Amino acid sequence: MAGPPEETPPVMLDRLRRIGVLAAPTALVALLQVVGQLAETWLAARQGTAALAGWATALPFVLLMQMMSTGAMGGGVVSAIARALGGGRREDASAMVLHSVLIAVAAGLIFAIPLGLFPRAIFGAIGGAAAAEAAAPYAMWLFGLGAVPVWLTNTLASVLRGGGRHALAARVLVLAWLALPFTGWALAEWAGMGLAGLGLAQALVFWVATLAMGLVVLRGGAGFVPVLRQRPRGAIFGKILSVGLVASGLAVVANLATILVTAQMAAYGPVAVAAYGISARLEFLMIPLAFGIGSALTALVGRAAGAGDWAEARALAWTGAALALALTGVAGLVVALWPVQVASLFSADPAVVAIAARGLGYVGFAFGGFGLGMALYFASLGAGRMGYPVVGALSRLTLAVGGGALLAGPLGMGIEGHFLGVALGITSYGVVTALGVRRAVWPGRA
Repeated sequence: MAGPPEETPPVMLDRLRRIGVLAAPTALVALLQVVGQLAETWLAARQGTAALAGWATALPFVLLMQMMSTGAMGGGVVSAIARALGGGRREDASAMVLHSVLIAVAAGLIFAIPLGLFPRAIFGAIGGAAAAEAAAPYAMWLFGLGAVPVWLTNTLASVLRGGGRHALAARVLVLAWLALPFTGWALAEWAGMGLAGLGLAQALVFWVATLAMGLVVLRGGAGFVPVLRQRPRGAIFGKILSVGLVASGLAVVANLATILVTAQMAAYGPVAVAAYGISARLEFLMIPLAFGIGSALTALVGRAAGAGDWAEARALAWTGAALALALTGVAGLVVALWPVQVASLFSADPAVVAIAARGLGYVGFAFGGFGLGMALYFASLGAGRMGYPVVGALSRLTLAVGGGALLAGPLGMGIEGHFLGVALGITSYGVVTALGVRRAVWPGRA
């Protein structure tokens, strides 16, 4: 194992430069993704409070699909390819492309079949019959037609990132996220499809993105030519899934917290569900903000870990985490200090704005901790050390759901207790995940 690097200003600046070079193109994609998601929130609100409540009920599943395909299983792809290349195993990296695509298709169908065919039954159990009825056409297009291409696009982008080609992956994704708001507006309002048009827009945009990203990868864009004519091997699947499944489980836990809190909010009526949808969307917008840095950390930490340089892996992780903490912390302060103004950007309904603002006043202050946890989560993907992120995610679920119920009911805070529980859960996630990035764990037992 390599000794610790000399911590001089040139070394630290070089570390920042390496993170910045890989983070910058992905951060641009993340920024456009934020704009696209904010635009979708605004467009959903323009369809009326019922449509916004339906959209909010489907939101956790949309976020789960994006999180799993991009940062969870996608992170497993980046980590596996980066560690293979760092260890000089280029043939393994080439073989991983086919295996990654097979995983993406299977995972996309897991979303497409239940959510595309039976949306009313699923969403009705969470947000009630009215919200489910509004969400059903949106979900049929978005998941039924769009789940597989979303998974394929993000998986192929992860192949490129694993090879250190973040800028190349970003070129296709930039075009996709630029096109999505305009396509969504055209179908939802100009074509009169309403909320369903937003779902169809995402499906169409990501089918085109899948074709473009596939062509880039097949031409050797990741730095190697994929081997497609081969028999799938369990060992190669294992290298991807050993990290990707754990990370996907964490994404499920994170979104389960949102689903369960949404169900708790249903007791206060559709207006509360719609208001929490705004709060939850802003919370999860911290993920793309942290993902630019996080994707760089997965690749850089993975290569350092693959080469046995764990001291450098830890140093890279903490450097990136500090950047993410600063970025998301500032965004959170803006939300927390001006909650009414922020909530008013997404709804003209005074009742929705009032409840959303009360929630943002609590949750905004926790955004910095969320960014810290997300950056170190992505670094842990690269290191293949996922124990503490698992505990952090479970602590978040416990505090957001159980803690929120305790604060809202027995402790008498009402609806604000749920928002405080969410904020405490987010903070716990960041703190616990950070505790795992230390010498005793990296390179401790996996």
